[in-house]
Amino acid sequence: MMRRRSTLLTGCTALVLALGATACGGGGPVSAGGGDKALSGQSVTVAGVWSGTEQANFQKVLDAFTEKTGAKTAFVSTGDNVSTVVGSKIEGGNAPDVVMVPQVGVLQQFAAKGWLKPLSKTARQSVDSNFANVWKSYGSVDGTLYGLYFKAAHKSTVWYSPDALAQAGVEPPKTYDEMLKAGQTVSDSGLAAFSVAGQDGWTLTDWFENVYLSQAGPEKYDALAAHELKWTDASVVEALTTLGKLFKDEQLVQGGQQGALNTDFPGSVEKVFGPKPEAGMVYEGDFVAGVAKDQFGKEIGKDADFFPFPAVAGGEAPVVSGGDAAVVLKDGKNSKAGTALLEYLATPEAAAVWAEAGGFLSPNKKLDLASYGDDVSRATAKSLVGAGDSVRFDMSDQAPAAFGGTKGTGEWKILQDFLRDPSDPKATAAQLEAAAAKAYKG
Repeated sequence: MMRRRSTLLTGCTALVLALGATACGGGGPVSAGGGDKALSGQSVTVAGVWSGTEQANFQKVLDAFTEKTGAKTAFVSTGDNVSTVVGSKIEGGNAPDVVMVPQVGVLQQFAAKGWLKPLSKTARQSVDSNFANVWKSYGSVDGTLYGLYFKAAHKSTVWYSPDALAQAGVEPPKTYDEMLKAGQTVSDSGLAAFSVAGQDGWTLTDWFENVYLSQAGPEKYDALAAHELKWTDASVVEALTTLGKLFKDEQLVQGGQQGALNTDFPGSVEKVFGPKPEAGMVYEGDFVAGVAKDQFGKEIGKDADFFPFPAVAGGEAPVVSGGDAAVVLKDGKNSKAGTALLEYLATPEAAAVWAEAGGFLSPNKKLDLASYGDDVSRATAKSLVGAGDSVRFDMSDQAPAAFGGTKGTGEWKILQDFLRDPSDPKATAAQLEAAAAKAYKG
């Protein structure tokens, strides 16, 4: 599943979509609504990683844009390798107008290559008034704002079966130590405590980032994300040691270390919310709810609920986020329509379309929480927006892809090896530093 932290991939394959010029499932470009709209006769092509349910829900946003402006739209799914696919399209003279970029590192890469247009004055004004400064920071490169964060993920949520915790007689914990203690009690009642998706290395980076942010604090988190702090720092070793206590406990991890390494993200959700539960809890972002609801028919808030990732070792409870930033490409066929789309995406009106459809969080603080379809979504959105500038973006998504975003190498692979054998955190930290030094230098 690689980089996607969301619902199961369905519909057309990413490869077919990446090679094609129009979306599947939507019957091609959306026809314009009305002949007197400002952008009638124009079209905008949008590329992004989404497929299946996510693509269908984003298409509703694009349809609303069409209704408002008259511009036709087409969505191209890139699969996880957005950087490679977009680069090849630019080289082939077939660049999309807008790209939904899922990683800060990729946005920075696109800016460095000179591919991006800065946001328009209208979009910048919306960002200034509608978003916390942290989102402006993550969308900017060298002081220029290129990216508008339309969709966000709240990645500090631990999802659980209320039945499993009730049968074990435990309440949602407030601290990391309480969480491990609650996990032991759940395990004693017959279910493993945690389902861990070790087959997908990105889930392990998310575990590390939450522990590190809480234990080491935001300043060191920022320094490590920028590689201004080495991965051999004592704070990294300490976070790995904390994480290793969980990873090496066969009672806490469903199937033990090998079982975790054979479990992908959708499988980890299934082990808690599927027809034959094997664990009581699964850590991942708010998008767990989408899988529990869409794939296993769970009612969110009743059959599946979450508690915030708890504070570690006396630190603050972490709020780690991810997100997809809309950018306009200079080489797109219709950057005027692309610019208009970004101005629309910056509004609470656009965010409300997907919020009502579900499986979505917006960092737009002007979006009415009533737009979300259930109390759990409202709670996660309130937590994300309420965290303001204390939100920290997924660290691996800020890194060069060679270190933080490539299957079978870099941080993903090293943390999988650590899950397999967490006995030497110092050695793991040294491996992480060697890989990071190489990637950041490149």
